[in-house]
Amino acid sequence: MSASLGAKPRVGFLGVGWIGRHRMEAVVRSEQVQVVGLSDPSADAAREAQALAPGAKCVESLDALLGLGLDGLVIATPSAVHAEQSLRALERGVSVFCQKPLGRSASEVRRVVDAARAKDRLLGVDLSYRFTSGMRQLRERIQAGALGHVYAVNLLFHNAYGPDKAWFYDPKQAGGGCVMDLGIHLVDLALWTLGFPAVEAVSSRRFAQGRPLGSREEGVEDFAAAQLLLGSGTAVQLACSWKLPAGCDAVIEAAFYGTQGGAAFRNVDGSFHDFTADLFHGTKRERLSTPPDAWGGRAAVEWATRLAEGERFDAEAARLVDVATTLDRLYA
Repeated sequence: MSASLGAKPRVGFLGVGWIGRHRMEAVVRSEQVQVVGLSDPSADAAREAQALAPGAKCVESLDALLGLGLDGLVIATPSAVHAEQSLRALERGVSVFCQKPLGRSASEVRRVVDAARAKDRLLGVDLSYRFTSGMRQLRERIQAGALGHVYAVNLLFHNAYGPDKAWFYDPKQAGGGCVMDLGIHLVDLALWTLGFPAVEAVSSRRFAQGRPLGSREEGVEDFAAAQLLLGSGTAVQLACSWKLPAGCDAVIEAAFYGTQGGAAFRNVDGSFHDFTADLFHGTKRERLSTPPDAWGGRAAVEWATRLAEGERFDAEAARLVDVATTLDRLYA
């Protein structure tokens, strides 16, 4: 690592469109690291991002960023290049925080995790819903046994609009459609909340404008429904979509049902940002979390904080492969 003893880690940002800039703003505000460089093909995006960190150097490529002597790199670029860019940084001994998905397949994700392990570098992925107050509280209660044995999980993520970038609709670039974009959060939340039990069976159906899809290469799905059967005996049902006529902007839910109660994390009035979390006891409910909750940048800030504390490879990164393997099975 390049940071001298007592100095803040030197971090660069690769891709500073809306989400990259939002994560950059959160990291700058945390004051855990020094942002020394950024790169984006859009001059306007780069200029807006540079206003957040006036001392940062604007450069034209990943190689130029890595040439700034980075300790960490935040990646928010198209999915097709996430794995390759992460590998290039890790091979130079630079820790990585990447937008999801880390790779378009389990094999890509495994290569990145293996590289982080080999170089002993911190690896983070922006699985941001883990960092909502509601999901953290639900997970804590569920793992403490408040619901008894969880035998059923229902998960939804319907986005009434869909992506506005053309590459999202190219299976070679995106690796998939709404499953890769939204379903990844659902699979991750289910496995993370339940302690990553084995996934014993997967069945799924994917559609593009109502037409059933076969192979992943046939086209990107805009609706998918799936069932996972877990080694814990839990049945997980999930559905996700782009451009669904849902009567609101978004429907987002993670509901857990057990032998001693239930729990649910749900968005409020179609919001992409506001959520409630509740425990259910028969017909009664106990509210655990309400808006506001500024959760969007927490994953990036946690990674930056851990980087500043000198943390290196975390074996929990292997769970990223578990999630990616499950997604591969949804596409099989």
